[in-house]
Amino acid sequence: MSKLYIVPTPIGNLEDITLRAIRILKEVDTVIAEDTRKTGFLLKHFDITKPLVSFHKFNEHKTVYNLIGRIQNGETMALVSDAGTPSISDPGFLIVREAIAGGVPVECLPGATALIPALVNSGLPNDKFCFEGFLPQKKGRQKRLKELAGEERTMVFYESPFRLDKALAQFMEFFGTERRATISREISKIHEETIRGTLEQLIAHFSDKDVKGEIVICVEGKRV
Repeated sequence: MSKLYIVPTPIGNLEDITLRAIRILKEVDTVIAEDTRKTGFLLKHFDITKPLVSFHKFNEHKTVYNLIGRIQNGETMALVSDAGTPSISDPGFLIVREAIAGGVPVECLPGATALIPALVNSGLPNDKFCFEGFLPQKKGRQKRLKELAGEERTMVFYESPFRLDKALAQFMEFFGTERRATISREISKIHEETIRGTLEQLIAHFSDKDVKGEIVICVEGKRV
């Protein structure tokens, strides 16, 4: 039966892929990839040979209906992103939505994503939390931060290493200097680290550092 599988891929260590994910990638007819070069490397590592189709934020609106049509006509496909679970701050939502609308069965495998390890490792309350992903870079950014100033749940953000200093300064402006937070970097990779402290302490820690790698920021909610 034709189907669209959503397959999480490792965010760092290749050993983090699941046995089921490897099996599905071996069984499907086609793999839909955010970057075919990166996915090609992953497939080669696990000795998987499958046709690759490019699907990313710059072409998803042009290609989505063709891909849905192919599945409706009998193909089984797996959607992967460069790292982690597709559609979590990565391409994927559009094709899942249109697949469901077109009557195509969709199945998402459990697997790697950066936000959960960062949240659990933060030591901040995680019984309830809100995931903000990447904040708007310009328009709407300050408005959203102002809205989040009263948020009582732990907040999880993704951020570029090039904008980390700016983000921390804005967080301190809207959330206060004593708000606790953590910076998790390079999760599941060789240079993985998590730095904990108040926003003021984190700004001081990173002020003179050349930060690299993917960043997840967890910020304590407003205390009541």
